[in-house]
Amino acid sequence: MKMLYLSFLLSLAVLQPRTDDPVERTIAFLKQGNVAELCKTLAPSIDLAIADNQDTYPKEKAQVMLNAFFAKNQPVSAKVVHRLNSNPDLLYAVIILTTKGGNYRVSFSVKNNKGVFQLTELGISEEKAN
Repeated sequence: MKMLYLSFLLSLAVLQPRTDDPVERTIAFLKQGNVAELCKTLAPSIDLAIADNQDTYPKEKAQVMLNAFFAKNQPVSAKVVHRLNSNPDLLYAVIILTTKGGNYRVSFSVKNNKGVFQLTELGISEEKAN
């Protein structure tokens, strides 16, 4: 019984990233294409750029746009290209998100809002071949 319980707990840990690092958590949600969990971290309005659509959107509209993107581009992997941690209240990262539809450069920033880190900027653009 103890082994069954331990196996259950380990499977939960694998399925749902639990990290105190807001950047790593955001990367995990992007890598999984987990829009529902990603949107729980969105600020009430977010600077969002997907391809040529760039503007400040309310959280609900951003969720619709992200669902549409991930419906067409199922993630396969993510590689961190750049990360800034110099300001503990404003964190920034750039990743290359490999999807079944191609490679995308994803940049984002998370800001500390009264003790809660919220995703305030997210940019997704096609990665240009070198």
